[in-house]
Amino acid sequence: MLITSIYGGLLGLWFLVLSVRVIKGRGRGISIGDGGDAQMLRLMRGHANFAEYTPMILLLIAMAEYQGMASIWIHAWAACLLIGRVLHGYTFCFHDNFPPGRVGGTVLTFIALLGASLSLLWMAIQRSA
Repeated sequence: MLITSIYGGLLGLWFLVLSVRVIKGRGRGISIGDGGDAQMLRLMRGHANFAEYTPMILLLIAMAEYQGMASIWIHAWAACLLIGRVLHGYTFCFHDNFPPGRVGGTVLTFIALLGASLSLLWMAIQRSA
């Protein structure tokens, strides 16, 4: 599962960057929640959204790689996930208003989710027939 490991490592580094942004935001005197601060809320949501989507999708991709899916598809789904999560996280944690990043990041993330999910189902159906 070398391909998934590479993308997982890159995604882990990006999660660290997002985490540091939240910690820096907390340095403004907000220790719990967002304190009614819109910027802190953006930082928290950028970080949390990554944590909500990335593990499941990365697991789906890893299962597909483990089951022998062609590496081109593993790269395709993992690259969509990586680029999508970077775009989305950048929009929330480094920019005040960048709608293309939010939309593009969401679309790429959903492509990875849909692609990996359907690929796993297809492989299971093929092998059970």
